[in-house]
Amino acid sequence: MNLTEEQLLENWNDLIKIIDDNFEGERKEKLKTMYEGFQERMMYAPASSKEHFHNCFIGGYVEHVLRVVKCADQTYNLWKSMGSSMEGYTREELFFSALNHDLGKIGDMDGDAYIPNPSDWHRKNQGSLYIPNPDTPFSMVPDRGLFLLNQFGIKYSFNEYLGIKLHDGMYDESNKPYYISYNPSSRLQINLPHVLHHADMMASQIEYERWKATDTPKSKTITRKSKSITGSDKSINTDKIFKDLFGDTK
Repeated sequence: MNLTEEQLLENWNDLIKIIDDNFEGERKEKLKTMYEGFQERMMYAPASSKEHFHNCFIGGYVEHVLRVVKCADQTYNLWKSMGSSMEGYTREELFFSALNHDLGKIGDMDGDAYIPNPSDWHRKNQGSLYIPNPDTPFSMVPDRGLFLLNQFGIKYSFNEYLGIKLHDGMYDESNKPYYISYNPSSRLQINLPHVLHHADMMASQIEYERWKATDTPKSKTITRKSKSITGSDKSINTDKIFKDLFGDTK
């Protein structure tokens, strides 16, 4: 799937609007500083490395996050309408967790998490359009995302920590002690992780079904030079981004 110039920018603006509409004060400003600092990288980033996973295309990360936030909102309403207790956490905590659940997929402070696969054979025969960036130290996605939030001084509650850490459910072996318990006192005391996990699974399944139903050429990849955002110049030249992506189309 190839997003147009207009779609990339529209999705980015929608992402920033989620921050503007759901957070306030110092945390809002720090979130915007981080997201605007990572804007170029986020706009390029895929949501996965293989086309048969989900949203493995330029702009796939942002589109996936937007869908998870929307799914989380509707999943919350469904659980509530069915009589589930929504006590113990706030909708802001749910939206914060949904917004940042895959933050680690954009990489660390210096480089991308994924780079275009240099192997033409693997791209054509396995659909492996991206590979892990060998210059970015390995980390589990939730751990890297939580680390990045810390780097920008963005505080999060224990509920938000659990939401981000546990959003993959029991697909992550380390999450099992949180989800499998034979003692009421050691069970999750809130359903935020369940709601977010269901929302993420819903979004990922929808994205897989869309890929499966679409008979299009494989997403094009691009090569660009990763840059650290720790330098003094953090401004983003949107025109340059689009020219790098699509050439001189204006």
